[in-house]
Amino acid sequence: MLRSLSIRDFVIVDHLELEFGPGFGALTGETGAGKSILLDALGLALGGRGEAGMVRSGRDRADVAAEFDLPTEGGLREWLAEQELPVEEGCVLLRRTIDTGGRSRAWINGTSVTLAQLRAASDWLADIHGQYAHHALLKPEAQRLLLDAHAGARELAAELAERYREWQHIVRLRREAEADSASSARERELLTWQVRELQELGFDAAEWIELNAEHSRLAHAAGLMEGADEALAALGEGDAAVCSVLRRLDSRLAALAGIDPALADVCELLSSAAIQADEALHALRRYRDRLDLDPQRLAEIENRIAAVTGIARKYRVALEELPELQAQWQARLDTLEATADPARLAAEEARAHKAFDATATALSAVRRPAAAALSAVITEAMQTLAMAGGRFEVALESCEPSSSGVETVEFRVAANPGQPLRSLAKVASGGELSRIGLAIQVMTSRASGTPTLIFDEVDVGIGGRVAEIVGKLLARLGAGRQVMCVTHLPQVAACADWQWRISKREQAGETLSEVRVLDEGGRVDEIARMLGGVSITATTREHAAEMLGFAPGK
Repeated sequence: MLRSLSIRDFVIVDHLELEFGPGFGALTGETGAGKSILLDALGLALGGRGEAGMVRSGRDRADVAAEFDLPTEGGLREWLAEQELPVEEGCVLLRRTIDTGGRSRAWINGTSVTLAQLRAASDWLADIHGQYAHHALLKPEAQRLLLDAHAGARELAAELAERYREWQHIVRLRREAEADSASSARERELLTWQVRELQELGFDAAEWIELNAEHSRLAHAAGLMEGADEALAALGEGDAAVCSVLRRLDSRLAALAGIDPALADVCELLSSAAIQADEALHALRRYRDRLDLDPQRLAEIENRIAAVTGIARKYRVALEELPELQAQWQARLDTLEATADPARLAAEEARAHKAFDATATALSAVRRPAAAALSAVITEAMQTLAMAGGRFEVALESCEPSSSGVETVEFRVAANPGQPLRSLAKVASGGELSRIGLAIQVMTSRASGTPTLIFDEVDVGIGGRVAEIVGKLLARLGAGRQVMCVTHLPQVAACADWQWRISKREQAGETLSEVRVLDEGGRVDEIARMLGGVSITATTREHAAEMLGFAPGK
């Protein structure tokens, strides 16, 4: 369950540190006091959409952190380990910040994560049902997703969509191969010739560097030989050669240093110079021996350079882009060759179709009993929500194969006895839609394993006896998990195990939201306010106390 929520500089919240308890909790207060802002902050921590407008005016960023119990079931611990995220004993800490530029950052247990990772983790921790969620239920896709979630078939549905994409991809390849066989053959022939030309060229960037260095050396061989010969003559030929002179001077000064030690440093320097001059002479001789005027090799290199530069000019690319061009042509050629045989593609298409059919059959087998079970529990709930005799059905109708399967999913309802079942989008009035939507949300949440469920004014459009029934439904749901509900209905709030009042206050010219944890007396006053409006009488308070006395568990 949700243990705590820390909010800083979020919309009209300056700083709140909230501690949550188990069971069913009600969040109440005047319209516009900021009740839904708390849930928006929690939604941000769970990976919801963030925007710059969430940052409190005059502040640099908003910061929200939510601490949950680590669920013992569901696989979150294993997922954290797979993602190489720290696993804290007994708890999970989610944190999210957003700055005035709209940039956001996210953490799990103190480690920076992507928004996708934050959302994935939150799926194990909490579900937030918005006040307009029942309108989304009018969309066929939302109905299908809800059924698959209720059936525990989301992974199977995702696998089916992937199988369908693979099948249709091969269908397109086969049709293209049949329609464009002549043009594809011409393109294959051209690409084959071009790829072979580049393969025979065998261009290599490292070889190109060495080739240019060798070309420079051979092209300037005469000058190099002349310079080397001149240096050899100066260093080592005749009595005036540098090496001979240095050796004689070194010998002479060595003798003099024996008489006057002051010459020892000069002698050492001269000896070193003589040694280095001798080494230079030997190295230069080896270099000169390797030098050769080789016009044949120079011609070979120049032909090679001309071939490479010619191909680059021909295909209008830089030299260094030739390997990439070859890879692109090879990839296209591979694709064309793969689609060159319609018969082979037809066989692959048949295999892909068979794999799709197998997955679709498995998904249908899971959907059918789940649809029947969901129909029964929603119909049962309708009897208590002022729709006695009404019926609800999750209808599955066969259809052409698609990425969602081989059947359509449609929610149908008969709000009154004797009426035929018709599409939910066509039959339900605003009030009926609110009640049916609430029943669907509560009943599907009961079947889920999510430990924390949050309902944001989902009771809009109901009142009186139905509101009391909704409160009792939420209270029963809260017996097995943590449930929170933002509500304006005293009948719903009276059924809660605990209650907070959210209000606004003025401080230094700013409007800020604050939260007050209500004790027994505070709850009586708040329920009385919700019942009586502006003028709260003793009778209203008595009525409020009576409602709280009849609340489950009181």
